[in-house]
Amino acid sequence: MSSPELAVRCKDLVKRYADVVAVDGLDLEVHRGECFGLLGPNGAGKTTTVEILEGLLEPTSGEVEILGKRWSTDEAWLRERLGVSLQLTFLPELLTVREILTLFRSLYQRGRSIDETIDLVLLREKEHARYATLSGGQRQRLAVACALVSQPSLLFLDEPTTGLDPQSRRMLWDVIVAFKKSGGTVVLTTHYMDEADKLCDRVGVVDRGKSIALGTPKELIGSLGGDRIVELSIADVTDGLVDALRAAPGVQAARAHALGVSLAASEIHVALPAVLEVLRQSGVDLTDLSTHEATLEDVFVTLTGRALRE
Repeated sequence: MSSPELAVRCKDLVKRYADVVAVDGLDLEVHRGECFGLLGPNGAGKTTTVEILEGLLEPTSGEVEILGKRWSTDEAWLRERLGVSLQLTFLPELLTVREILTLFRSLYQRGRSIDETIDLVLLREKEHARYATLSGGQRQRLAVACALVSQPSLLFLDEPTTGLDPQSRRMLWDVIVAFKKSGGTVVLTTHYMDEADKLCDRVGVVDRGKSIALGTPKELIGSLGGDRIVELSIADVTDGLVDALRAAPGVQAARAHALGVSLAASEIHVALPAVLEVLRQSGVDLTDLSTHEATLEDVFVTLTGRALRE
């Protein structure tokens, strides 16, 4: 059953390629007017899920509703109201920025003016430049402009800032924020946790085609149980040492990894002396210790045991 408050709804979504299950019974809801981040490691099923939602792939099974409509019956209606920017975009190299946007605008019955779109993505100085001469950041902003020229209700952005310099990333962030403020809905996949934290109202973490966490960035970070992460560089980590560290005052969680142990601490001033005492009593050689504020990346690593950029 469709809901007017939902921009995206999928239930029990499955996508198989022969014996490989890329999406495994995924449930997902995106509210209208929010920026929703879909996070996960390479191969987690993010892009496959997004391509199904965009109507580019047929699911093996499951239900999909976009803006209350279905691809099987309302494709033409949906194409008019969706903006899509893929991971890789190849545009005609000899056409100018203005010519490319004019081409894309001609595909839709309604939309923005070319001038408004050019100004929206800050490409006025490059409007007569050929695509082949644009920098990476300018090309990416143009790709997003092609998705915005129809004035969509729902915008899909699949890793839009990968490989961009910090300035170009921030410029694209401004474009996304402006679109959301105008009433649009955004579904964003990204490997940059600061990006998800800054832009997304809610995030969903997927791994092996399943949803493993959902909430606001603040809620997910709070689920770690501590607002500080303590990284201990230790050569030989045993299960007994991890258990002892986990039981130390002020420590909420402990996880072993290749370089040592990561701890989530609620009271850093209590936890640090207790942790050092555990290491002293265990006769462990500590080569380095550092602390940082808990982030979404810490949430991801805690949930999956894998670095997000693997």
